[in-house]
Amino acid sequence: MKILALDTSSQAASCALLEDERPIGTFYIDAKLTHSQTILPMVENMLSACQQKLSDVDLFAVSNGPGSFTGLRIGTAAVKGMAHALNKPCIGLSTLEGLAYNMIGHSGIVCAVMDARCNQVYTALFDLDDGMRRMTEDLAIPLEELHEILKKQEKNIILVGDGAVLCYNSIMEQDVCSVTLAPAHQRLQNAHSVGLAALYNHLDEAAAAKELQPSYLRLPQAQRELLKKQQK
Repeated sequence: MKILALDTSSQAASCALLEDERPIGTFYIDAKLTHSQTILPMVENMLSACQQKLSDVDLFAVSNGPGSFTGLRIGTAAVKGMAHALNKPCIGLSTLEGLAYNMIGHSGIVCAVMDARCNQVYTALFDLDDGMRRMTEDLAIPLEELHEILKKQEKNIILVGDGAVLCYNSIMEQDVCSVTLAPAHQRLQNAHSVGLAALYNHLDEAAAAKELQPSYLRLPQAQRELLKKQQK
């Protein structure tokens, strides 16, 4: 099975082509360009370099949230367009689960943490020793609440995500618990890991392009402020 995976959930953008678990090609860029400018040319260039055709793809996968609201819309729209044009199935996957798959092959617990600003984080925990078993739902919580969750764990904890350093420094300052930072090259979102998550855990969720939607986990800032004003 050939899987084309995309991730546009953060500042960086990436795409990957997998044949089962083997990466045929990957393309990663973090040049502070808008994803609408980069993601489809990245896919086209990657396929060309690998001498593959878009029509060869059996399944499309994309991280559909949480993350940058604009980035998620761009990524899901790109996958919807390609999958619809080719009448191929697609899957939307948790960005946090994709991050967890960066640590496949390691042991302990992986805690995916994304900075949601205002001392809030998006987070989820996965058990590496039990087939990447999900231990929590995707959460949007204060950093201090994540501390409380991590204190209850009895295994080694590996932090991944763009909020990993924030979480690690906060824990070290308060001596909350023992955690390890993932290596820098394995810490951030990567489309290859999104493809692995689709392959190992979510093939039965493949659906038509019209079913794919972003999953924001919380309302955009503008809508939250509007609700506050209305409540007052």
